[in-house]
Amino acid sequence: MSGPAKKKIFDFSLMRRIFQFVKPYRFQFILSVVLAIVLAFITPVRPFFIQLTIDKATGKDIDTPLILKWVFYNTDLSDTAKFIIAITIFQVVFIFVETAMRFLFSFLTAWLGQSVVKDMRVSVFKKVLGLNLKQFDTTPIGTLTTRTINDIESINDIFSDGLIPILADLLSIIVVLFTMFFTDWRLTLIALIPFPFLIVATYYFKESVNRSFIKVRNAVAALNAFVQEHITGMQIVQAFAAEDREFSKFNKINKHHRDANVKSIFAYSVFFPIVEITLAVSTGLLVWWLAGLAADNVVANRNLAGELVAFILYLNQIFRPLRVIADKFNTLQMGMISAERIFKVLDNDDYIKNEGSYAPLKISGALSFEKVWFAYTDENYVLRNISFQVKAGETIALVGHTGSGKTSIISVLNRLYQIQKGSIKLDGVNIEDYKLDTLRGSVGVVLQDVFLFSGSVLDNITLRNPDITKEQVVDAAKMIGVHDFIMRLPGGYSYNVMERGTTLSLGQRQLISFIRALLYNPSVLILDEATSSIDTESELLIQKAIDTLITGRTSIVIAHRLSTIRKASKIIVLDKGEIKETGTHEELLEMGGFYSKLHSMQFEKQKGITA
Repeated sequence: MSGPAKKKIFDFSLMRRIFQFVKPYRFQFILSVVLAIVLAFITPVRPFFIQLTIDKATGKDIDTPLILKWVFYNTDLSDTAKFIIAITIFQVVFIFVETAMRFLFSFLTAWLGQSVVKDMRVSVFKKVLGLNLKQFDTTPIGTLTTRTINDIESINDIFSDGLIPILADLLSIIVVLFTMFFTDWRLTLIALIPFPFLIVATYYFKESVNRSFIKVRNAVAALNAFVQEHITGMQIVQAFAAEDREFSKFNKINKHHRDANVKSIFAYSVFFPIVEITLAVSTGLLVWWLAGLAADNVVANRNLAGELVAFILYLNQIFRPLRVIADKFNTLQMGMISAERIFKVLDNDDYIKNEGSYAPLKISGALSFEKVWFAYTDENYVLRNISFQVKAGETIALVGHTGSGKTSIISVLNRLYQIQKGSIKLDGVNIEDYKLDTLRGSVGVVLQDVFLFSGSVLDNITLRNPDITKEQVVDAAKMIGVHDFIMRLPGGYSYNVMERGTTLSLGQRQLISFIRALLYNPSVLILDEATSSIDTESELLIQKAIDTLITGRTSIVIAHRLSTIRKASKIIVLDKGEIKETGTHEELLEMGGFYSKLHSMQFEKQKGITA
C-alpha cells in the first residue's frame, strides 16, 4: 500500500483534476500562494532584529537598518536607549502585521479547501444520484457514505494542511538557512551536524504514519459500512437474538481501527522527542563551539551574544516546520489517495444515460416490450425474450413465483436498470429517447417495500415538490380514506415519520406511498404488491380508490393474491424470466397450466387456513 501512496504526491494528472475544482477560486488560491512566499521571506526578520537589539545593548557597534531610519527619520538612533525603544516598537508592530498575515493565510487555505470540498461533494452526490441501481446492489452503502463524506473531507486537508502549507514551510526553511549561512557559514555548519539524523528519522516517521493512515482509512470505511448496515437492519438483529454475534464482529472491526491508530500514535510519540533532542543537540553544539572560540581568544574582539541568540531562534524556525512537515506530507498523501477514490466514483460510467430529448406534454400510456433480455450481472438473464403489448388505459397483471421476473419488468420500464437486448416503447417511442425526468414522471410506482424519508407526512407525499399544494394532498388522502388516519397523528400532515418511517406501520407507510402515486397523476401506474401488507378492512377501503385510479390509465398490477388481479383485462404468467401464458382469468383457468396451478395452490392454502 505504501508504494502506491508514494506516487500520489507526484501524480500530477490527479492533482490537475483536483485543481479543476479550484478554478472558480483562483484569486483566493493565488493570494494564498503570495502570502506563503511573503511569510517565508519575513520569517528570519524577528531573529535578526533581536540580534540587533542584543548587539546594541551589549555595546557592539552596528549599522542602523534602513527601515528603522525611514520609520524613525526624526529620531537620533545612535543613542542606545532610543535605538532599543525604536527597534522594540518596530518589532511589536511587525508581530501584529505578521500575525494578521498568518491568520489570513490560514483562513484562506482552510476556506479554499472547504469551498473545493463543497463543490466536489455536490459533484459526487449528483453522480451517485444517477448511478445504475446495480451499483447500490453491489457496493455497501457505508462505502459510498465514506466516499461522499470522509474521503472528500480529506481533500480539504490538501489545501489547509497539505500542498500550500508544505510549500510555505519548505520555502521558509530555505530562507532561514540562507540567512544563517549569510550571517556565519561556519556556525551554520556546526548547527546542522545533527540534521542528517533528523532527515532519516523524518523519512521513517513519514512512512510509518502513512502505512497507519491507510489502515485507518480502510478501517473507517469498514466501520461505516458495518454500522450503517446493522442500524438499518437492527430489527432483524434483535428479532433473531443476534446481538452478541454482531457485537463480536463490530468489536473485531473496531479493534483493527484502534490498532491502526495506536501505530500512528506510537510513531508520533517517538518522532517528536527525537526532534526536540536534535534541536537540543544543535543548540548545545552552538554554545560549545562559541565557548571554545572564546576560550582560545579567537573572538576576543567580537561580541557574539546577539548572534548566538539569533541562531537559536533560527534553529527553532527550522525545526518547528520540520517537526510537522512529515505529518503534512502524510496528509497530502492521504488526500491524494482519497482523491483517487473519489474520482473513481466520478469516472464510473455505469449510470443511466440521459441522452433522450423527447418530452411530450401528454402521454397516453401504450406500452410494448419487444424481445427484451435483461441481466443484473453479466449474462445471468432474469428476463428472457419478453414480448407483450399493453393498450393505453388497459390494466394487465403480472403473476408468477418469487424470482420469476415480475419486479424486474417494472424496474426496466422506468429505466432504473438498463436492458441488454430488445426495446421497450411508450406510445410507440423507445423509452431511451425520452428525457429521463419525463419518462419517470409518467410512471407511478407503489412498491411493497415502502421507503419514507425523515420528515413530515406532507413532505413524504409530495417529495418536497413545490408544485403540489397541501389541498391536493388532502383531496388525494380523502379519496383513499387515509385523511382521518393522518389527522389522528400528532401534528397531522406535519407529523415527523422519522427515518424510514419507523413510527408508522408497514400498512400505513404503503397508504402514504399510494397517495404519493395518486398526486403525481402518472400515465402508467404500477402496483407492486401494493396491498400485500394492508389488512382486509384497509384493502376494502382503498379498493374503490384503486378502481377509480386505474380507470382510463395504463396499469400494471403485481400481486401474489390472485383475487386482486381478476379484473385485469390481461394476465401475463411468468416463470424463470419467461412468459409462459397470457390471457384473462377465465381463459388461463381453462388452460390448466401455470396459472391454474398457482390458483389451485393458493385456493388450497386459503382453504386450509380457514379450516
